Amino acid sequence: MELLLTLLVLIALVVGAVASTVRIVPQARRYNIERFGRYRVTLQPGLNFVIPLVDRVNTKLDVRETVYSSNPRPVITEDNLVVNIDTVLYYQITDPRAAAYEVANYLQAIDQLTVTTLRNLIGSMDLEKTLTSRETINARLREVLDDATGKWGIRVNRVEIKAIDPPASIKEAMEKQMRAERDKRAAILHAEGKRASLILEAEGTRQKSILEAEGNQQARVLEAEGEANALERVFQAVHANDADAKVLAYKYLEMLPSLAAHGNSFWVIPGELTEAMRTVTGAFADSASKTADRRDDEEGTPPLPGPRNAIEQAQREAHAEALKAVEAAKEESARAERIVG
Repeated sequence: MELLLTLLVLIALVVGAVASTVRIVPQARRYNIERFGRYRVTLQPGLNFVIPLVDRVNTKLDVRETVYSSNPRPVITEDNLVVNIDTVLYYQITDPRAAAYEVANYLQAIDQLTVTTLRNLIGSMDLEKTLTSRETINARLREVLDDATGKWGIRVNRVEIKAIDPPASIKEAMEKQMRAERDKRAAILHAEGKRASLILEAEGTRQKSILEAEGNQQARVLEAEGEANALERVFQAVHANDADAKVLAYKYLEMLPSLAAHGNSFWVIPGELTEAMRTVTGAFADSASKTADRRDDEEGTPPLPGPRNAIEQAQREAHAEALKAVEAAKEESARAERIVG
C-alpha cells in the first residue's frame, strides 16, 4: 500500500514537472523568460518549453496597439492663462525586452513626457493660437514621444489632443466674441442682400427707362415717317394735278391764322405774304370780271360801265378780305408775343 502511494506521488511529481516545462503563449502576447534572474529569451505565440525551477516568466506583454487616455493636466499659455488639456495616445510595443527592462513603468514615463512636452509647446503660444493649432501640437508631440520611446521598445503611432478647457471666464468672453462675430456676419449678409436688391431694382428701372425711350423713339420715327409720306403724297398730288398758283396762294393765306391756334408761343409772318395777297386779289378780280362777262353774254346786252364798277367793287372786297386776314394774323402774332413776354 505504501509502495502504491509512493508511486502515485512520483507520477504526480513527474506530471507536474512536465507541465511546468510547457508554456503556451496566446496570439499578440509576449513572455519574457529569466534564468536564474537573468533575461534569457522572449517566448513567441504558440507552444514553448522551459526548464522547471530554472526558467521563470518575468513579464507578460500585449503587443497590440493600445489606447492610453491621460487625465486633464493644467498648462499655462504665453498670455498667462491656465488651460486643462486631455491627450489620447496610441502606442504599440515593438520590443518586449526593452519595454520590460529599459524603463520601470513605460505608461507613467510616456504620460510625464507628454505633460512636459505640452507645457513647453503651449508656453510659447497664446490661447487663441493654442485653440487653432491642434494639428501642429499633435505633430510635435508625436515627434518628441516617438523619439524618446524608441529606446523603450515602444512606437507611438498617434497623439491627439482630446480637449482644451480654458477657464470659465475665458469661455464666457469667447462666447460673447463668437456671438458678436455671428451678429457681424449676419449684418454683413443682410447689407449685401439689400445692396444686391437695390442694384437689381436700379437695373430694372434702367432697363424700363431704356425700353420706354426706345419705344418713344420708334413711335416718333414712325410718326415722322407717316407725316413725311403724307407730305410726299400731297406734294406729288399737287404736281401731278398742276395746281393753279392762285389756289396755292389762297391756301397759304388760309393757314396763317391757324399758326397761333395750337398754343404756339412764337411765330413769324413770312415775307411772301404780300405776294400771296396780290395773287389772291388778282384771282378775285379775274373771277368777278369773268362773272360779269358771262352775265352780259347771257342777257345779250353790250357791256356797260356798270360791270366795270362791279369788278372794281369785287377787287376792293377781295383786297379788304386780304387786309382782314393780315390784320387777324398780326393780332395773333401780337397775342403770341404777349404770351411769350
